[in-house]
Amino acid sequence: MSRPGRDDAPDRLYTLTQGRSRTGPASPFDLVTLVVAESEPVAGMQSEHAAILRIAQFPASVAEIAAELRLPVGITKVLLCDLLAAGRVSARHPRRPATTDPDIMEQVIVGLRNL
Repeated sequence: MSRPGRDDAPDRLYTLTQGRSRTGPASPFDLVTLVVAESEPVAGMQSEHAAILRIAQFPASVAEIAAELRLPVGITKVLLCDLLAAGRVSARHPRRPATTDPDIMEQVIVGLRNL
């Protein structure tokens, strides 16, 4: 059974990213980063970029976008960096509560142990 993106011809992936295989060290993207489209796709845009903008009309994680595109996460991050640099998407990390209630954590631990 083949995995999405794994059996794609390497030259296709190379072409999609114009030879880039990694994002820079300052890349804001990880698997759970939420991506939101800031514009609509335009004529002449790379089809994968346009697909990302359609997917990200509502907040979507990098992992969701990669799965929807059936591309490796690394390739998806390169494409997202292109869109971020052009101002077509925004990226943010999910908010975490400032404090965690110890009682809720204890209930979760008890529930997991009961499984």
